[in-house]
Amino acid sequence: MIRSTPPVVAALVAVLGASLCPLPAAVVWREGQGWSIDGTATEEDAKAKELFNEAASAETAGNTGKAINQYRDLVKRYPASGFAAAAQFKVGELHEKEGSVERAFEGYQALLENHPRSPDFEKAVASMYQIATRFLEGEKQRVLGLPTLPSMERAQKMFEAIVKSAPFSKYAALSQFNIGLALERQGQAAAAVEAYQKVAERYPTSDVADDAQYQIGYTYLKLAREGSYDQAAAQQARDAFTDFAARYPGSEKLPQAQENLKLLEGRKTQGALEIAKFYDKQKNYKAAAIYYNEVLVNEAGSADSDVAKERLDEIRALVGDEAITSGPEKPETAARARMRKRLQAQVDTAARPDYVGPPAPPVPDEVPESGPQMRTSPTDVLPLPPVEPPLPQ
Repeated sequence: MIRSTPPVVAALVAVLGASLCPLPAAVVWREGQGWSIDGTATEEDAKAKELFNEAASAETAGNTGKAINQYRDLVKRYPASGFAAAAQFKVGELHEKEGSVERAFEGYQALLENHPRSPDFEKAVASMYQIATRFLEGEKQRVLGLPTLPSMERAQKMFEAIVKSAPFSKYAALSQFNIGLALERQGQAAAAVEAYQKVAERYPTSDVADDAQYQIGYTYLKLAREGSYDQAAAQQARDAFTDFAARYPGSEKLPQAQENLKLLEGRKTQGALEIAKFYDKQKNYKAAAIYYNEVLVNEAGSADSDVAKERLDEIRALVGDEAITSGPEKPETAARARMRKRLQAQVDTAARPDYVGPPAPPVPDEVPESGPQMRTSPTDVLPLPPVEPPLPQ
C-alpha cells in the first residue's frame, strides 16, 4: 500500500535535500557593470544578465509595467539562471509597490515554490504574511480593478499558502493561527477548531500555542451561546479551557479562561433552576424536584440553591415525599427530548449574560455536521406558548 507523505515531513525532506546542494549565487550591483552574478556565471546567466539590467533600468526610470514584464520574461526564458530568483522577487515587490497586493502575493508565492533557496525567501514570506493580514483585517478583493467585499476566504487561502510553502518560517505558526481566525469569521466553527489544534500539534513551542488553545475553548463557548444552550458545545468549551489552564498557567489569558469556566458552570445551574420552575408551574412535581435537586448538588450554598431548597420543602409539604421520589429512570422519549431542548433555548435567550472577549463572527447559515449543532432560526427560540401539551410519561 502506498502512503502519502505528510506536507511538513515532505518539506523537511526537501530542505534537508537542498542543504546538500550548493547555495544559489547572489545577484549583486557593481558600479559600472550593473547587476551581475556574485560567483561563477553560466552561459545562461550571461544572457539573463542583459535582460535583468534592462528591467532594472526600466524600474529606475519609473516604467514599472515594463520592468515587471521584463522580469517575468527573464524568469520564463532563463529559469535555471542565477538571475531568475532575483527577477521573481522583483515581480512581487513591484506589484506590491503599485498596490496590486494579490498579484504581489502570487509573485512572492512563485518565488517560494520555485526558488526555495533564494536569499530573498524570508523577505518574501514576511511580505506575504503582511498582505494576508490586510485581508484578514478587511482588505477588499479587486475584480477588474474594482474593490469588492472583504474576503475572509481569500485571507484563509493566503495563510494556507504560507504554511504550505514555508512551514518552518517564523510566520508559519502565526499563519496557522490566522487560518483559524479566518474560518471563524466565515462561521466555520468546526474547521476553525481543527486549524487551532494544528497550531498546538505542529508548533507547540510557538508564542501563539496558548492563544490557539484558548481560542478552541472560546469557539465552543460561542456555539454554546448562539440560539440554544448546546450542552455538547458547552462541555467541549469546559474541556478546552480546563486544558488551557493546566498547560499554560502563566498565560495572560488565564483569568479570562477561569471566568469563562465560571460562566459555563453558572449557566448550567441557571438552566436547571428555570426548567425546574417550568415543571413546577405545570404541577409536574416529580420532574421539578429532579431539577431542583440538581441545583442543590451543583451550586451548594448559592442563592439559587436556597431558592431550590425552599421550594422543594414546599412541594414535599404539598404532595409528600413519595410523590416526588424518582423511581427507576426511564429512557428519554423523543417528545421529552424536544421539550428539554426548547426549555434550554428559552432559558438561554432570556438570561444570556454579556460576554467580554473577541468580537463574535456572524451566525452561519449552516454548521458542519461534524461540529456541535446550534440553532440559527429566530423561530427556534420564540417564547413557549402559554399552555404546553402534557409530556409523555
